[in-house]
Amino acid sequence: MVFSRILRITRNSSCWFLSHRPSPYGLLLSINSHSSTPKVFNHRETYSWTVPSFHVFKHQIHHQSSSLVEEQLDPFSLVADELSLLANRLRSMVIAEVPKLSSAAEYFFKMGVQGKRFRPTVLLLMATALNVRILETATASSVGDSLTTELRERQQSIAEITEMIHVASLLHDDVLDDADTRRGIGSLNLVMGNKVSVLAGDFLLSRACVALASLKNTEVVSLLATVVEHLVTGETMQMTSTSEQRCSMEYYMQKTYYKTASLISNSCKAIALLAGQTTEVAMLAFEYGKNLGLAYQLIDDVLDFTGTSASLGKGSLSDIRHGIVTAPILFAMEEFPQLRSAIDRGFDKPENIDAALDYLGKSRGIQRTRELAAKHANLAATAINSLPETDDEEVRKSRRALVDLTQIVITRNK
Repeated sequence: MVFSRILRITRNSSCWFLSHRPSPYGLLLSINSHSSTPKVFNHRETYSWTVPSFHVFKHQIHHQSSSLVEEQLDPFSLVADELSLLANRLRSMVIAEVPKLSSAAEYFFKMGVQGKRFRPTVLLLMATALNVRILETATASSVGDSLTTELRERQQSIAEITEMIHVASLLHDDVLDDADTRRGIGSLNLVMGNKVSVLAGDFLLSRACVALASLKNTEVVSLLATVVEHLVTGETMQMTSTSEQRCSMEYYMQKTYYKTASLISNSCKAIALLAGQTTEVAMLAFEYGKNLGLAYQLIDDVLDFTGTSASLGKGSLSDIRHGIVTAPILFAMEEFPQLRSAIDRGFDKPENIDAALDYLGKSRGIQRTRELAAKHANLAATAINSLPETDDEEVRKSRRALVDLTQIVITRNK
C-alpha cells in the first residue's frame, strides 16, 4: 500500500488514490505493504491506496496461499461440524416467550435459509489460526485440555453473537429498503410486516448482548457494541447523504466499512483478544476482517449489476433502484462525468437508471471495482501471512483456509 499525504483525490484509469487528510467519517486502519506493523490513523484521518491490476493481486494471493499448504482446501469443510453445532445453538438461543416473536427471530436461522454462514466460518478459522499460544503452551494434562476447550467455547460465542448481529441488521435493512426477498425467500417484513421485523431484529440484538455480557470481557464488549453503532451510522450515512457525498468514493468506502466490514473486523479482533494475543496480532486479525469485508461488499456491488435475482437470492439492480450509488457507478462517473447529471436527477425514473447503466456498460467501472476488491483481498492475505510463524499443522491449515477465502470472495458469482 502506498501512503501519501495529499490534498486532493487523484484519479486515473489505473489507480485510485484516497487522500490521507482530515475526514469527518471516522476510523480506518491499514498496514503498510512494506512493513507488517499496523498503522492506526486517528478518527480524523483516512488512508490512501493504489490499485494494480486484478491479475497481479490474484497471482500474489495464490503465491502467498500456496506457501503454507500445497493442497487445495475447502475452508467451509474445515469447520463444518462446528458450524452445525453453532446452527443448533443459535436456533435455541432465539426462542422467545411469545410464539410469533420466536417464529420471526428464527426466520433466517431455520435449516435451508441460514445463508452461507460466511462470518462464523471466518471466525472459527481465525480462532484456530490464532490459538498458537494455547496450543504450544498447554500440556496434555486435563488442565491444559480444559483451558483449550473453554477458550474455544468462548470463541464460538463470538461467532454466534456476530451472526445474530448480522441477521438483525438484515431484518432492519429490509424494512428500510422495503425489500420483498432475502436469501431466495420472502423477506420477513413481507411475510410478517415491518413492526414484527423491527422487533425481531431488536430481539436478536438483545440476545447478542446477553451472550456478550456472559464473556465478562469489557474490551470485547466494547468492540461489539461499537459494531452496532457503526451499523446504525453507516445506514444513516446512506439515507442522509448529500449529492456531493453520494458521488464521493471516500464517503462510499467509509460507509461500506461501517455497514459491512466493521462487524467482521472487530469480531476477528475479539477472537484474538480472547486468545490472549498481543496487540500486534489482534490488529492483524482486525486488518484481515476489515479488508475481507470491504472486498466482499465490493463484489456484492458488482454482482448487483451482473448477477441474476435467482443467483443473488434478492432482486438484481437493487441498489440503483433504491438510489444507492456504489463503486461501479462511481468509477464509471470518473470516465463519463456526464453520468453525474443522471445521478443528481435521481433513480426514481427508469430513464435515469437506463442512462446510468448505459454509461456503466461503456466504462471500466465493473473491472475497476473488481480490481479494488482484489487489492483488499490481497491486503487481507498479507495480514494472515504476517502472523507469527508456527509449526502446528492445524494452525497452518486454518491460516491457509483464511487466505483461500480471500480468493473465494473475489471470484464468487453469488
